[in-house]
Amino acid sequence: MKKTSDKVRERLRHRERRQDTERRMRKKRSEEKQVFEEVFDKTTLMTIYSLMNKGYIQDIFGTLRSGKESRLYYGRGPGNIDIAIKVYLTTSSEFKQGMQKYIDGDPRFKRIDRSTKSLIYLWGRKEFNNLKDAQESGVNVPEVIVIEKNVLIMEFIGENGQPAPLLREANLKDPARTFDQLIENITKLYRQARLVHGDLSEYNIMIWKNRIVIFDLSQAVRLEHPMAKNFLKRDLSTIIKYFTNSGIQIPEPDELYRQVVGENAD
Repeated sequence: MKKTSDKVRERLRHRERRQDTERRMRKKRSEEKQVFEEVFDKTTLMTIYSLMNKGYIQDIFGTLRSGKESRLYYGRGPGNIDIAIKVYLTTSSEFKQGMQKYIDGDPRFKRIDRSTKSLIYLWGRKEFNNLKDAQESGVNVPEVIVIEKNVLIMEFIGENGQPAPLLREANLKDPARTFDQLIENITKLYRQARLVHGDLSEYNIMIWKNRIVIFDLSQAVRLEHPMAKNFLKRDLSTIIKYFTNSGIQIPEPDELYRQVVGENAD
């Protein structure tokens, strides 16, 4: 009789714990919903909830980075893995203006509706494809997981919700090694992935586990783009400028450009 009553009490305790967990989950979801509803439009909210229902997003925590064109969140995915959730803002007219120089001349944008929302959906898909092509070519970039409309989910670079330091924040023990790594990755991006970043700087390069990780590839263009080589020269000039006072030997801009481009240099 005692064993039976113990079992009943245990079941009741288990039910109470489960109900408490469910209450906390409902409260958490309610708080998340309130935050998102204050920031995002209805379509974006529906996209986020769709990704939650599909299991790509288990939890969403704080904002990692916020800009004119997007917001980046830290979250958890299936198997409790850390993920980064990038949400492109569909109502930013400044964003559309800034995109123009990367869109003009890109065949992927030729036959689409030029409304802001349509462009931004394609912009997100473009970054997904650029990151995937870069990764498959051996470039150190975050691994992409899924893109749906204006929400991109990818690997989180960092630990316990703390993102890896940017190049500008890192205390480099061996600047020459970091510079060589960076040029090697730019070269792979150009020769294997056939892409040029187009906006590379110390603000979109992370240092994680003694290696560089390049991110923000939404504006990256294919080599067929009429401005591709000009964008590459600008990227290299920015990197040279950053490392100029690091005490290492750096090639001249033209020499470095030829090193990256190889036989296709002109």
